[in-house]
Amino acid sequence: MTNPSEPSETEQSNSAAAESPARTPAADLPVVAVVGDGQLARMMAPAASELGQSLRVLAGKPDSSAAQVTSDVYIGDYRNLDDLRAVAAGADAVTFDHEHVPLEHLRTLQAEGVNIQPGPAALENAQDKLVMRRNLDSLGVPVPAFAPITDSESARAFWEEHDGKVCLKACRGGYDGKGVWFPESIAHLEALVDELLAEDVELLAETKVDFVSELSAMVARAPSGQLQTWPVVESVQAGGVCAEAVAPAPGLPESLRSEAEQLAVTVAEQLDVTGVLAVELFHYVDESGTDRLSVNELAMRPHNTGHWSQDGCVTSQFEQHLRAVLDYPLGSADATAPVTVMANVLGGEADPEMPMRERVRAVWQRFPQAKVHLYGKDYRPGRKMGHVNMSGGADAAEVRRQAALAANFVVNARWDDGYTG
Repeated sequence: MTNPSEPSETEQSNSAAAESPARTPAADLPVVAVVGDGQLARMMAPAASELGQSLRVLAGKPDSSAAQVTSDVYIGDYRNLDDLRAVAAGADAVTFDHEHVPLEHLRTLQAEGVNIQPGPAALENAQDKLVMRRNLDSLGVPVPAFAPITDSESARAFWEEHDGKVCLKACRGGYDGKGVWFPESIAHLEALVDELLAEDVELLAETKVDFVSELSAMVARAPSGQLQTWPVVESVQAGGVCAEAVAPAPGLPESLRSEAEQLAVTVAEQLDVTGVLAVELFHYVDESGTDRLSVNELAMRPHNTGHWSQDGCVTSQFEQHLRAVLDYPLGSADATAPVTVMANVLGGEADPEMPMRERVRAVWQRFPQAKVHLYGKDYRPGRKMGHVNMSGGADAAEVRRQAALAANFVVNARWDDGYTG
């Protein structure tokens, strides 16, 4: 599933123009304005500093994840046109850490001369799943069978046509397992549809894919057309949330790896995506026994499945995104280790008494090679609070084991293998 950083944690329905900070960037530094204040914007900050850029953030509140580490912060609402204008003023490019900004506002800013990357025409495909499905299908990109659902009759027809293999989705707003339903019966489907349509939720239905694995193919594209792909990774989901990403995807046939990379390039070029694009894919086997790929979701920004690139790649997704939106030459995306595994730190059922800093120290004591990235977020069950990157030799299973142990200790202050050292 698509995993954006959470949209502004304090949503202000009646925002005034964004408050301008006292500090202004040095006159000779290019300014990239990021709409959104989550962990993705936070992790762009060190990359911007190393590139000689100044990062500006539109945040919902002063202590949000990105605002904690960025000095050029505007407090406002990403749904308010005046706030967007304020943060965009004087910026060399405006980009995003989530896809929920109203397209009509972005079109207005674009008409006023603001450099929006990616542009609203591309971003619509990440905002509206039905638009995305239709556009990909018209390009010949493989997608599950789908149909808009406007009433219980159209839902019943889709169920019957596809033998009950149905996934119901909200066209807009769903992420991390939200806005996705797997009805257990036709009666359950019809009840869901009636309930959701009554709440003005636009819906589509797709065939449920019996997949072998979930993959992520990522590419960066600059406005001039430069392209750079990363190794295809396997993602492992838990409750609709990405729990782990393994780079490169273990056991993936070369033909599928190449096809996945080419699909990402095709989508980026044909939809005119700029910056980082993540194409989430299902790998499945068809009735003839042939390995196939099908596009599940698109994300037009740095993505959870690309976090491994911070410590396992020559150019991280965050640096590459900032290079791309300013049309800088793109960096090498070669891996720096045979295997790198990213394990998410998701808030557990309870917050341990051991302070977070002590948990991180304990992980480093046992695994000095572990790279722990925290997002500055308070505890909440299931919340993305950080991730652990672990690189190693060709034994992917061992690297995965170590990464999972480290991430679990950061969550629960407990070694799952009984380690007491």
